[in-house]
Amino acid sequence: MNLISFFKKIINFLLDTAFPRTKLEKKLSEITAEELYSEAPKTRNEDKKMITVFSYEDKLIKEAISSFKFRKNKRLAKIFAQILYDEILEHMSELETFSNFKKPILIPIPLSKQRMRERGFNQCELIAKEMSILDKDSSFVFEKNVLIKIKDTPHQSRAKNKKERLENLKKSFSVKQSEKIRGKNILLLDDVTTTGTTLKEASKTLRRYGAKKIICLTIAH
Repeated sequence: MNLISFFKKIINFLLDTAFPRTKLEKKLSEITAEELYSEAPKTRNEDKKMITVFSYEDKLIKEAISSFKFRKNKRLAKIFAQILYDEILEHMSELETFSNFKKPILIPIPLSKQRMRERGFNQCELIAKEMSILDKDSSFVFEKNVLIKIKDTPHQSRAKNKKERLENLKKSFSVKQSEKIRGKNILLLDDVTTTGTTLKEASKTLRRYGAKKIICLTIAH
């Protein structure tokens, strides 16, 4: 064991002693992509423009996403990326054949500058980056600075209803370097969708700047 690994184990032991982790947190510190995929219930989604994997009602999935976003458990980025990558590969041949959905641009939902400062990272961007490492530009091209969030908005979970969610997000996105998406197919990545308002507003913005067909991709619904 090298010195860095030794100190990491000591720090983790001290943290676990001072702030005991729940059973789910301990499980997520060791879980693999295969284990998460086999254990968590899948969601049913009949929207052909949306590919999603898990039910957000499941405690393990909800804890995994919360641990990733708010407790900075970044190892989960690789796990989510592997699951989403396998999922999109299953759909790509059908999409290419029936929808002419070839070599899309993978675009993560962006954070506003304020939210980025608060969190320190964009969880969707990390997942997209890991997916691009797996793909090696074979099935899609990753672009992280095309879609931007120009307006800081309240958390969608705090909105009272769908109308308020729509108002929150209205004109909150824009596009830089529109030539990169003009006439192109898009894979739009978000971590969770509930009402779909974030993805709809982002899709509307991308279409306004010339995007062709858009398929939304999420971990959970």
